[in-house]
Amino acid sequence: MTIAPPDASPYTELLITARQSVTPREVETQLGAIRNILAHTRASPTMLVVSPWISARAQQDLRDRRIGYIDLTGNVFLSVTYPAIHLQLQGASRSPRANLGTATGTKRVTLAGEKAGRIVRFLADFRPPYKAKDIANATQVDLGWVSRLLGALDDQRLIERTNRTITDVDWADLLHARAMTTKLLNDNNYVGMIAPAGTKSVLRELTTFPHPPHGNPQVLVTGPYAARAVAPIATGGQLMLYVDNSPGSIDFVADELGLLPVDHGAEVLLLRARDAVIFDRYRTVTGIPHVALSQLVIDSLSGPGRMPAEAEAVLDLMRATEETWRQPWLAKFESKPSR
Repeated sequence: MTIAPPDASPYTELLITARQSVTPREVETQLGAIRNILAHTRASPTMLVVSPWISARAQQDLRDRRIGYIDLTGNVFLSVTYPAIHLQLQGASRSPRANLGTATGTKRVTLAGEKAGRIVRFLADFRPPYKAKDIANATQVDLGWVSRLLGALDDQRLIERTNRTITDVDWADLLHARAMTTKLLNDNNYVGMIAPAGTKSVLRELTTFPHPPHGNPQVLVTGPYAARAVAPIATGGQLMLYVDNSPGSIDFVADELGLLPVDHGAEVLLLRARDAVIFDRYRTVTGIPHVALSQLVIDSLSGPGRMPAEAEAVLDLMRATEETWRQPWLAKFESKPSR
């Protein structure tokens, strides 16, 4: 295809390639290699990639290589010198099909759901090296499913592997990707409550809450109050508490904390945790159990109102203090699976 002005001025040739999917790994290897070859040809055409949907990460990688793109949701980038054109439009930030896009011949997987949630938490919370079988053992997820998801994450350059060993994880972007598939208040059933004595009284009660003598606590703080304890950038917001999924747990916790159910104007939300991984590797802050930082980021990014902005502040702190919160993976953990 040729882009030419109406007069005899110089023109640009476009080399258009249509793809069912475009992953960052393909941009780095296949498309990047084609771009380098074209740069050394006499015509030096501009590449333009067309696909149903292109992720933000793949878009950035394409722009970095001066490769144009168009997807069917409206994401567009094209920059040529003759005639002078610079076009950049933003379309959908989420895939209409909500999957990662995996290597050819591999069954598609998604970052939504409980199995993916366990694997994402493992990858974020533990520093590599480790292998798929380590993840499968620790998360109690089928090895075949783990392998398929890791293949998709590799395509998206969210992990790096040498042979079959994971050597690096882009945990921040991984948490973002996971959050894009979830909605905090849709994925966890919740009950709105008021605290007649105030939320400060609820927090005091949590310091003496009757948790089991062994194992994880029954209640964890997440959302604005947990984010504020890490990176305070705002005030207000509802007190959000995860409650375990055992029968009668909501009523028991409400009674212990002096809460009353309401239909509107809730000060406290009791969220029924849909998977036990939410309680894994919890933190204790001023005597109160809080969700792990990785879980806090996922919850906040997928939450309403100002919560995504609070998540970004937590992420900034996590990047600066990674050595303190991210544990090295040791073989001894294999004998202590963490759902």
